[in-house]
Amino acid sequence: MNDLQLWQKRVAAQTEIILQQKLPQISQEPVVLHEAMRYSALDGGKRLRPLLVWAASQLGDSVQAACEAAMAAVECIHVYSLVHDDMPEMDNDQLRRGKPTCHVQFGDAVALLTGDALQTLAFDILSAATELPAERQLKMVQVLAKASGSLGMAGGQAIDLANVGKDMKQPALEQMHGLKTGALIRAAVQLGGLSCPQITADQLARLDAYAAKLGLAFQVIDDVLDCEADTATLGKTAGKDADNNKPTYVKLMGLQAARKYAEQLVREAVTELAVFDERAQYLRQLAEYVVARNH
Repeated sequence: MNDLQLWQKRVAAQTEIILQQKLPQISQEPVVLHEAMRYSALDGGKRLRPLLVWAASQLGDSVQAACEAAMAAVECIHVYSLVHDDMPEMDNDQLRRGKPTCHVQFGDAVALLTGDALQTLAFDILSAATELPAERQLKMVQVLAKASGSLGMAGGQAIDLANVGKDMKQPALEQMHGLKTGALIRAAVQLGGLSCPQITADQLARLDAYAAKLGLAFQVIDDVLDCEADTATLGKTAGKDADNNKPTYVKLMGLQAARKYAEQLVREAVTELAVFDERAQYLRQLAEYVVARNH
């Protein structure tokens, strides 16, 4: 296991502990809803977004409580999106993170409420991190809210649903994925930077340019893996995009060209970090991980 893998494992474990603490306990009513929230959020996933929060927070003297709140909040938003995305009304998937999806395990109504509850919990967690100056804390809440809504992730999902079975040109495809996948990845990096009071607006802009390229590369590789990897490796149903006739980068440009494009995007992302010193090492390594991953 290399240094990056050890670091990823350590931060993922820390994320798990934070989520264990922040999520409502199953002993609390309503028991079934809280069980579904914990089932969906705990014990699984790459935790890429909390990793990005933590990596960006290393660029300055981060306020730890604010950083940890951001890690939990961004993962709650991500998990809520997966719960809803898997439902019959959207992708109708049966497997997520190697286990039955939330609606399969608990039913459609509970899954709908699980996503709703995780979304609102994210902002409860983030707004309670009062160790930062109020202006900075409010900015963190605004960043996550915008990335989650109709001008971010939810908007990208709506565009995705509206284009099933249709061909999309590359600019339209990139706009869609810049919202659906990229917005929350950009938010994660911004939240990490914002947890450091001394990070400047210019530095935050550099981080955002990095994250925009990274988010796009992540989605391109997701499309590649949907064709190349098997269900056991992915932890979700392989070939789902092709089965649903969704527009993808592989469909648009071919398998090898799509992978090369992701590699180009990662090189461009890393270039944006040139203004930072060795404290940006994990951001650089996470970018390389995005194209090297197999799930």
